[in-house]
Amino acid sequence: MKTNIDNAVKARTGSIQGLKTDRSKLLRTILENWQVYLMLIPVLAYYIIFHYGPMYGLQIAFKDYNPVLGFWSSPWRGFDHFKRFFSSYNATRTIGNTITLSLLSLVISFPLTIILALMLHELRSQKFKRMVQTITYAPHFISVVVVISMMVLFTHPERGVINFAINALGGETIRFMEKPEWFRPLYIISGLWQELGYGAIIYIAALSGIDQELLEAASIDGAGRLRRIWHINIPGILPTVITMLILRVGGIMTIGHEKVFLMQNPLNLEKSEIISTYTYRVGIINNQMSFASAVTLFNSVINFLLLVSVNKLSKHVSETSLW
Repeated sequence: MKTNIDNAVKARTGSIQGLKTDRSKLLRTILENWQVYLMLIPVLAYYIIFHYGPMYGLQIAFKDYNPVLGFWSSPWRGFDHFKRFFSSYNATRTIGNTITLSLLSLVISFPLTIILALMLHELRSQKFKRMVQTITYAPHFISVVVVISMMVLFTHPERGVINFAINALGGETIRFMEKPEWFRPLYIISGLWQELGYGAIIYIAALSGIDQELLEAASIDGAGRLRRIWHINIPGILPTVITMLILRVGGIMTIGHEKVFLMQNPLNLEKSEIISTYTYRVGIINNQMSFASAVTLFNSVINFLLLVSVNKLSKHVSETSLW
């Protein structure tokens, strides 16, 4: 019994001494490379001030916020704003539209981005490859306002080139921007045109890191292009694909309100109202900041839970994860 206690004490003492040694090594490293660590201060200050600091204001989600009274003096409301949101018709509509639009974008754009990267990687003509890359990357740098303006112009019922083509083929004019059923296709198609090429950059970079000797050995063994892609290229970029998928799923409840808000009108609101546009309209336009903060907090919590769950599942299945 005494021997076991002595061994436990020695083990505990050894772990404490090892921890002290690790801390002294870390401190010595920081002192030796203080210029490098000094460069981290602006980055840390940015995240503390602009990302962690504003979390102080989350308390207004549980209060009836009054700018005159401030955060602390505003009356406490508890979970009243959350109850109000979940008991309203808008909860079902906005959550459903957000999830549907995000999932459709993910299911359609995510595999197409990988396919585009694989196709560009297999091009032998570097001149043609650069031309295709430029054409597919360029739309990313076009303003969302310009993209929506182009969409409105092309789909105009009287002057739009799309309706000109439909009428020339004997069809009837379609008022695309006024039909709720056309909102999601227009959103996804415009998103593909604008972001497909830019999203492929990271996969092209991952493909360039694949060992060329494997591809040469496969070619010598008689493997065709499709077999090389399936057995070498895709497994080679699989960790990158899983990481990007985790990030996309973790933000599945987050859709930027700018593009959706520009495409919205009273006629397509049934399909276009999502959480971000709803909170903007309620919080900024209607000045219900506490209620909008409660809805946004709920949205952030769901995103966090999705990110943690998908990351854990990925780590269990493929041993690839963010942490």
